[in-house]
Amino acid sequence: MTTARGTTERSAPGTPGTPDKPDKLDDPVFAERYRAMSARDARFDGQFITGVHSTGIYCRPSCPAVAPKPSNVTFYLTAAAAHEAGLRACKRCLPDAVPGSPEWNMRDDLAARAMRLIADGTVEREGVPGLAHRLGYTPRHLGRVLVAELGAGPLALARAHRAQTARLLLAGTDLPITDVAFAAGFTSVRQFNETMADIYRTTPGDIRAAATGRPVMRRQAGEPADASLSLRLPARAPFDGAALFSFLTARSIAGVETGGDGTYARAIALPHGAATVRLTLGGTEAAPHVLCDATLSDVADLAPLVARVRRLLDLDADAQAIDEALSDDPALAASVAAAPGRRVPGAVDAEEILFRALIGQQVSVAGARTALARLTAALGEPIDLGGFTRLFPTAETIAQHGHEVLRGPVKRIEAIVRTAEALASGELVIDVGESREELEARLVALPGIGPWTAGYVAMRVLGSPDILLTSDLVIRQGAARLGLPAEARALAAYGARWAPWRSYAGMHLWRAASA
Repeated sequence: MTTARGTTERSAPGTPGTPDKPDKLDDPVFAERYRAMSARDARFDGQFITGVHSTGIYCRPSCPAVAPKPSNVTFYLTAAAAHEAGLRACKRCLPDAVPGSPEWNMRDDLAARAMRLIADGTVEREGVPGLAHRLGYTPRHLGRVLVAELGAGPLALARAHRAQTARLLLAGTDLPITDVAFAAGFTSVRQFNETMADIYRTTPGDIRAAATGRPVMRRQAGEPADASLSLRLPARAPFDGAALFSFLTARSIAGVETGGDGTYARAIALPHGAATVRLTLGGTEAAPHVLCDATLSDVADLAPLVARVRRLLDLDADAQAIDEALSDDPALAASVAAAPGRRVPGAVDAEEILFRALIGQQVSVAGARTALARLTAALGEPIDLGGFTRLFPTAETIAQHGHEVLRGPVKRIEAIVRTAEALASGELVIDVGESREELEARLVALPGIGPWTAGYVAMRVLGSPDILLTSDLVIRQGAARLGLPAEARALAAYGARWAPWRSYAGMHLWRAASA
């Protein structure tokens, strides 16, 4: 069972997080995780953390060290919970250099929504009160829930996320260490040094030297805020990155996006300014990753940039579990075998996805690209960064000038402009902190937005894994090609067997339609 400290323990008397219970292996959850840890199964890296109280460290499940005794182990859902228990990160296996947990997309409760916003840097920008306000609760109630569910409060969770971002920068860039501190979200160099020493038991300079295999680079701080960085983002295997890049490239908007030959690149509006990313597939079949070459107007946006790219590419999905579940249906087994690790494309900009869905309704992909390119050329903010010339237009700009640029049926144009007005005024809010039910309800309440649009936006913005768009013509065509029901209600009834992975089943139906 999962205790009120976000750990896997038995409920016998004793202090949570301490190795004083002799019957841990009687707990089926603990036993399953202990078997995965003993087998050094990399599939579970990022899904839970192994705390070893005899050594005072926490590790990834695949750590090559000798397996500790069950009595010395506590499993945690977050690194922050391990920090709160007084453990430090293992220097051998680097437990935070792994894909994130897929649980925050699978779950739609308060804790999962908070984790999505924390990863996006909300605490650094708005503080805990801002995070709580976005979620619709008081800071005190939010703190109680997060401690109960995850073993740490919002400040501790954000602190752990800042430390992980800093380690990523130290290991993967030559950015001056002072700039690393502020780019990761720390308010002072002293706070940065103390946190890194507390979590990693070493200095930022030593982290860089160990990662690069060379002496610490001593460059002068105070350089311009603009920065070009190269990062490696790990993905959970298997990973069909080529199909994902093809999906994004086929829908790319001139001036904003481009792709081809195993790459995808685009411009992104971030909290402190514009950024561009160029993504390239890398790694091996067993340990895939994405190379991310980024140019940022302000390095303080690095954490939200990484979080949004990871969500765009669905890098944290438990692809092996998804493929195993979908393969149980003979109708999908061949598709899964031919394209293992299929991903559901996410979003780097929630509002952009909504406008893409509205403009792309009942038109071809090529037609939607043309309309979106025209809209962006007319209303997008001009930039000169990383070879891109435009950002996608803001809701405010579309609300003011959409009637002048948009073409098509009057009702559809009115729906798009009315949605832009709702977003601009704050009447409608779309971000990763929303629940699927609330987001879909708010969307369908607006004129011109139906279940398909609401479901598509929830799937891409929230990463919801269990949405089957049965009203989508292409999905129904793919279903027919696989010998499945092609009528919406019948397909929905049949697709119930694919839960909780219906979004991924839909990707295989889209693939079948285009085969």
